[in-house]
Amino acid sequence: MEVMMRNEVFSCFAFYGVLLVIKMYVIAIITGQVRLRKKAFANPEDALRHGGLQYHREDPYVERCRRAHINDIENILPFFFLGAIYCMIGPSLAVARLHFLVFFMGRVLHSVAYLLALRAPTRSLAYIIAQIPCFSMALQILMAVAAYA
Repeated sequence: MEVMMRNEVFSCFAFYGVLLVIKMYVIAIITGQVRLRKKAFANPEDALRHGGLQYHREDPYVERCRRAHINDIENILPFFFLGAIYCMIGPSLAVARLHFLVFFMGRVLHSVAYLLALRAPTRSLAYIIAQIPCFSMALQILMAVAAYA
């Protein structure tokens, strides 16, 4: 572990990766709290525990929170894969940090835009901004792999 953390690029990746996981947990907690506040439970046993089967229902804002969480899973997991491989190809720390920071900020803005229903195209722009470093890392990985093929 110590050897990995001495790699400044990997340490930077680990820092932003942990922040992204914390952000995902926050979205999950928000979703659960909104479920409780709106009394909109996905499972009958939860509805029964909180007042009755009439609360086994969907709520538009709970669904918005769930979609934000699902979108994180769909986008952050590929970032983890790309970022880990990217760390192995020896990028400069400054460039790697920029990639990780832009992705992180894009995902934070995307979540805020989703949860607060900000006007279009805020969420779409945040999504695109976060995809740029992923696309860049993927291209650099492919070029590095092709050089050894």
